[in-house]
Amino acid sequence: MVPGGSPALHLFFGQGFRENALPGNPQVETVAKRDVLDGLERATRATGKGAYAKGKHGFDLLARVDPASVSGAAPHAKQFLDILRATAGAGT
Repeated sequence: MVPGGSPALHLFFGQGFRENALPGNPQVETVAKRDVLDGLERATRATGKGAYAKGKHGFDLLARVDPASVSGAAPHAKQFLDILRATAGAGT
């Protein structure tokens, strides 16, 4: 459900993280946003950092997620990252 994110989620939330609470669909782009957020809340509520909250945890998690894994599982994310890389390369 969270391509490239599962190891990052485990490391970030630590003990009490329940991966089996996340939606199991490997086609992450087809999973409803509400299902992702509900799954993250359930998977993290018993951790020392508490239940996932986008404003509280989102940026720290983004910094830890592997972009190559995300690109491999989510075509729209790959397209977005390719555009960012091309734009960044054009400015140098």
